[in-house]
Amino acid sequence: SARWRHGRHRQVNPRRDRAHRVGDRFPDGQLYINLRGFDPTGSAVTPDDAVRTFLDALGVPPMRIPAGLDAQVALYRSLLARRRVLVLLDNARDTEQVRPLLPGSPGCLVIVTSRNRLTGLVAGEGAHPLTLDQLTSAEARDLLALRLGTDRLAAEPRAADEIVSRCGRLPLALAIVAAHARARPDFPLSAIADEVSDSHGSLDAFAGGDDITTDVRAVFSWSYKALSAPAARVFRLLGLHAGPDVSAPAAAALAGLAPRAARALLTELTRAHLLTEHRPGRYTLHDLLRVYAAERVRAEETPEERDLALRRLLSWYLHTADAAYPHITPNRRRIRLEPWDGECPPLEFPTQERAVEWCETERSNLVVAVHQAHQAGQTGIAWRLPAVLWGFFYLRSHTHDWLDTSRTGLAAARAAGDREGEAQSLSDTAAALRSSGRPDEAIELLHEALELNEELGDGEARSSVISNLGDAYLHAGRLDKSVEYTRRGLALDRVAGSVWGEGIALSNLGDAYQRMGRYDEALGCLERALVVLRAGGNRWVEGVTLDILGTIHRRLGHYAESVEHYRQALATHRDIGNRWGEGHTLGHLGDAHLDADEPEAARTSWRQALAIFAEFGHPDAEKIRERLAGLRAGAAGARGRGAAPRRTA
Repeated sequence: SARWRHGRHRQVNPRRDRAHRVGDRFPDGQLYINLRGFDPTGSAVTPDDAVRTFLDALGVPPMRIPAGLDAQVALYRSLLARRRVLVLLDNARDTEQVRPLLPGSPGCLVIVTSRNRLTGLVAGEGAHPLTLDQLTSAEARDLLALRLGTDRLAAEPRAADEIVSRCGRLPLALAIVAAHARARPDFPLSAIADEVSDSHGSLDAFAGGDDITTDVRAVFSWSYKALSAPAARVFRLLGLHAGPDVSAPAAAALAGLAPRAARALLTELTRAHLLTEHRPGRYTLHDLLRVYAAERVRAEETPEERDLALRRLLSWYLHTADAAYPHITPNRRRIRLEPWDGECPPLEFPTQERAVEWCETERSNLVVAVHQAHQAGQTGIAWRLPAVLWGFFYLRSHTHDWLDTSRTGLAAARAAGDREGEAQSLSDTAAALRSSGRPDEAIELLHEALELNEELGDGEARSSVISNLGDAYLHAGRLDKSVEYTRRGLALDRVAGSVWGEGIALSNLGDAYQRMGRYDEALGCLERALVVLRAGGNRWVEGVTLDILGTIHRRLGHYAESVEHYRQALATHRDIGNRWGEGHTLGHLGDAHLDADEPEAARTSWRQALAIFAEFGHPDAEKIRERLAGLRAGAAGARGRGAAPRRTA
């Protein structure tokens, strides 16, 4: 993740000291990202992910982030063009990883840390190289004295020198050894020095090259062996977790422990400086400690136990995401999961807000989990996890992650010959493509999904795909095809008794008819849709349907009826927290007020709509600004239709 800082922020990591010393020269803030160039999992941050992370940290809503690296880089540089910002790119792998993250503004300063020399930046970008040497022996002794006190070092100078030598004068290693010595104040420093010297790890190349294995393994081993057996097991199992951080419940699931027991062991690890609690209840491993944990888990756990632990973790993510699913997409068809039987139960959510908050916090881990599941042969998790995240990705418009995970699930299902998973993943990938403004590609995949569901004999899924084809054709502007497939889906839903599908199909059919100017047929479909949607409790599509009814009445000149339907739509949107739907309807309500020669009421509605669209970075914000500007200028043509929200089965 990236951090956006204003002002100074104290850190103990010496790699960032220079950044903090010059931070006051950059009043517009600081950007930081760990590029994980030498991460033991090999999962270095790609330039695409890094730029999107910075755009997110700079407050750009997901919907406003363009597709393609070049466009994202251009937006990033334009945002920094008139700012004085300090950018710290930590743990870079190579020049190509860094180059897209360089601002184009002379007012910004970029500090890059890496184990490589990055000569390409020096030659091609005019970077100034600065070699960071080890601490001198005197500086290393000063660090130990600061941690342990001058008296203790003065009493055993040879032991202090041995510690400095064995730690390679590396601040991280020195800090860990000093912490352990402070925890045992009655031990002589000579005993500490002997334990470090007697360790025979292979992390011995740290001072001399780019290899991530270093001498600090001796320090890590010493701290690791001082742990209780349960804490040591949790530490090494964390080497299986490939995400950027881990929550206490996720760690508990990984280890197969009850949450309370896991939290006690995580506390033991943080006290031993083997784990960092960077936010309440959330933990990270330093790169080298992550390597060590991965080594230990390979050495001390059987392949069967490693596979079981990873499955526990991935299953916990899946089941907790599934617990969030009905809060975000209530009454939608659930994805069939195996029953949960772990020690750490999945989380439960009292509200939609809490469910969405968890998904947002864990988003990076959830994306990584899909890829890990695919790599580990956990096919069912690889395709089911994107499926249960459908509503979250749609609601927050995380279309890149949605498309990435859905395609990964599809690849996993196809590789394993899982036809059910392939059919579901085809539909999920199509939904992500449609939400990305690529309906023609979505149509192609939906036809594949339709054929596969017919082979599987899954009538409910087949009906859903047909209805989604109608919606995809609608957004592709192929209205005749939209009507054809939506009517087919409607017939199937009625035969199957699917109230959920029938309500959505009727609403989509009414929308297609109104776009064709067939208002009487549209009104009939939409009025029937309301009855069915209310019977099925589908408030989301109910609000959208009321909005479309308001638009039809406005176009027919029935302004009182139009305003009434818009107000009912607003009440529904607000009741379920559909902020995007609320913004659309406020914009349409303003249109109706202007048609009724009520410019002040129109201005009020449009201002409210603009506030919502600006909050989410919705592209319709510009349309609302144009209407307000036209109103101020007395323009009669300030009305506009706006785009109706998408509805899928």
